[in-house]
Amino acid sequence: MALSNNAQRVIVSLVTIPLILAACYFGGWFFFFFVLAVALISCVELYLLALKKGMNANLTIGLLAVVYLLYARFNYIFDLYSFLIILMLLLGLVELFRKDGSAIYNIGATLLGIFYLGIFSSSLIGIREFYPRIDDIYRQGGLLIITIFAAIWICDSAAYYIGTAFGKHKLFPRVSPKKSWEGAIAGFVFAIITFIAAHYIILQFISLKNAIVMGIIIGIFGQVGDLVESLIKRDAGVKDSSNIIPGHGGIFDRFDSILFTAPMILLYLNYMSR
Repeated sequence: MALSNNAQRVIVSLVTIPLILAACYFGGWFFFFFVLAVALISCVELYLLALKKGMNANLTIGLLAVVYLLYARFNYIFDLYSFLIILMLLLGLVELFRKDGSAIYNIGATLLGIFYLGIFSSSLIGIREFYPRIDDIYRQGGLLIITIFAAIWICDSAAYYIGTAFGKHKLFPRVSPKKSWEGAIAGFVFAIITFIAAHYIILQFISLKNAIVMGIIIGIFGQVGDLVESLIKRDAGVKDSSNIIPGHGGIFDRFDSILFTAPMILLYLNYMSR
């Protein structure tokens, strides 16, 4: 007997969530390879969506660039200016020898994958590596990342269930007809509540103000990330970015919110949280 979609979702969640939380907590290469897998698979899925619109992204350059961005962030060696020069030279040179598609579309789709999935996912590593690699201090980054994941999941769940039960005002009908303002507000509120609760339970090392602000960031940009990915999928004419995860769709589908949120959290940590 085939399992229902909900049963598949529950089984996959029970298996993967502990592994994700372990990678977050221990950090280091465990977290690096976890984020790398998410970024590379999501990038492939995005390029396949672009292909449906006649855009032939350069998969090799795109994936190598994503690997470099994550590795450079992990080892604190990133040089944006040099990276952009080399990247544009390579894309321009390779495009001269390609015979398929529009050069503008091809280069644009390649860059979208690199910056969307490369820079955004590298921000996750930046958050995990924000605290020095000194025993208990380093573990603080793991607790923060775990809280971010939890806030995203709780925000999504609250938005879905409360929106389903009470949603009457459509949020962005053109992008996602089922999402409502009521659900979005519920997700926003529960993201903040999650961070406030975490502040008192496991995040005592950050101030209550910073916890509230990060909850606000997730409550807004986590949902925006989901809408942006929905917009891309709708433009490509598909429901899911892929069917790689039984009952859940693609990797891009599962991590769109946290990928969109990560750079905003990292910017806040770097420039405004101290």
